[in-house]
Amino acid sequence: MPAELVAEELTFGATAVSLLRPREPEELLDEEAFENDEFIPYWAELWPAGLALSRSLPERLDGLRVVDLGCGLGVPALVAATRGADVTAVDWAADAIALLADNADRNGLVLDLVQADWRSFTGAFDLVLAADLLYEQRNADALLDVLPRLAPEVLLAEPGRPHAAGFFDRARADWRIDEIAERVHRLTPATRRDSPARPGA
Repeated sequence: MPAELVAEELTFGATAVSLLRPREPEELLDEEAFENDEFIPYWAELWPAGLALSRSLPERLDGLRVVDLGCGLGVPALVAATRGADVTAVDWAADAIALLADNADRNGLVLDLVQADWRSFTGAFDLVLAADLLYEQRNADALLDVLPRLAPEVLLAEPGRPHAAGFFDRARADWRIDEIAERVHRLTPATRRDSPARPGA
């Protein structure tokens, strides 16, 4: 990874996470990768939505199977693992997965790291974590499709992207949506009131 890394200590309640991240994410821009698939290294930014999601996680997640979609730097994944969850983190950027592996080691954690497009990812989990994924319409469509196949509960941090309103309007057909913190939403099946993790409770 050619970009210079900077170390940062992040605290979420009683949970502290040591994080290495690119000091200047724009240095990771690759014109050839952009031309092939419009690839931009969004993963390298420490996005406010990821921090908000991390702050909203329950204090204990012991034994829960959690997946962090489009994990990027993986701060929610690291916090969830620290709090006892069995965490799978998914991102299509190889550099994101490699750096998250280093950060997991740095924090004495074990994560299942998967380099894949979250839009076609499959698996069986108790809880989905997703932060700032609705920046393109195709992502909104894909998220509606993939969530029911992954878990009965979702924590979605959404900072107000243009495609978010349409996503939530359509999601309400199948999901109950509660805003448990500013810009952080809990999705559970519309016919079900409770769920294993009970975030925000």
